[in-house]
Amino acid sequence: MIIRARDTLKLIGVLIMSACAVSVCALFINSNIDLARIKDQITDPEVMAFYDVLVQSGNVTSAISGGALLLTTIIMLFFYIKHYIDTHKSELGILKALGYSDFKIAKGFWVFGLSVFAGTSVGFGISWCLMPMFYKQMRGDELLSDVPLPDIPMHFNPELVLFMIIIPSVVFAGLSILYSLRKLKSPALELITGKSKVKIRKSKQSSKEQSFLKELRQNTVRSRKSLVFLIGFSAFCYSDMIQMSISMTDTLDVGNMMTVMMAGIGILLGFTTLYIAVTTVIKANSKTIAMLRIFGYSDRECKSTILNGYRFTVAIGFIIGTIYQYFLLKTMITMFYNDEIYGLPDYSFDIKAFIITLVTFVPIYETIMYVYSKRLKRISLKEVMQSE
Repeated sequence: MIIRARDTLKLIGVLIMSACAVSVCALFINSNIDLARIKDQITDPEVMAFYDVLVQSGNVTSAISGGALLLTTIIMLFFYIKHYIDTHKSELGILKALGYSDFKIAKGFWVFGLSVFAGTSVGFGISWCLMPMFYKQMRGDELLSDVPLPDIPMHFNPELVLFMIIIPSVVFAGLSILYSLRKLKSPALELITGKSKVKIRKSKQSSKEQSFLKELRQNTVRSRKSLVFLIGFSAFCYSDMIQMSISMTDTLDVGNMMTVMMAGIGILLGFTTLYIAVTTVIKANSKTIAMLRIFGYSDRECKSTILNGYRFTVAIGFIIGTIYQYFLLKTMITMFYNDEIYGLPDYSFDIKAFIITLVTFVPIYETIMYVYSKRLKRISLKEVMQSE
């Protein structure tokens, strides 16, 4: 089966996440490798203590940001594979009916791993553009004001190419094949015929339109669990990354450069996943929207039926993201730092980070929902049927 280039366009979210993960990790890991080269030159115990703090800060930042983004990338990649299979069931079923094995079909899904290769390559390139500035900051007043560390020359460490570009790309290509193989276990006939995504049960109060719309909204949400997950996951990403970036800045003092980078990553990931989630919801429900408009329902009623059903999911995603980032930060800091040595206070929940994240998230989410509610007006049945 040939997977067209346009089918992988929505993997831009995976590309962005993998690029962000590698750009942050490459900065700190490369600097830690170079720091190891000057360790033998340090004889002063106080300087050595600061050296250890610097190395551990790099380890913690890489572990937290890289680990969180790795998990996010895996989840997003699996979602897109599942979404692709769901939207191409007939084609896949025909191939199975013609005698193609599940594995032979699944082999074609390795191309989804190309998004990770592109993302890690871009991220590695970005890190090298920022590396001189990052090393200069380590020698500047922000981090090393009165600490006489030896000069830290910048080196290109080729092993990072293997561990941050080649191996992740191969692993994700393999994961794409294995996951698609699992999702292709359905019989060929079931894939060809498919099943109705939205099952509208007759309302007991058929004379009341509001009861019908409420039931339709509930059925729409229940029948598209993958979309429910995606839009909740977008809120999770925004909540997780923004709060984590602010908390890491306050707790680990990673400097202004990393503050901007982490906040930028949080905003970019949150906005990207939310954008993809809402556009996917609109496209997946376009037929339902067109039918509602044909039967005379207003744009406001269409929006309430299709979009508003996901608000609860968004709230849950935001809350889970808040809890996740708190326990992840607390666990990592506890594992890597000893308060008696590094002098870090016990990490506690960052109220300021939570308020900032919530105050910025609500207008962004409402703006996106408003803009896409306007797009409902332009969806016609003719357009939907032509795209089938």
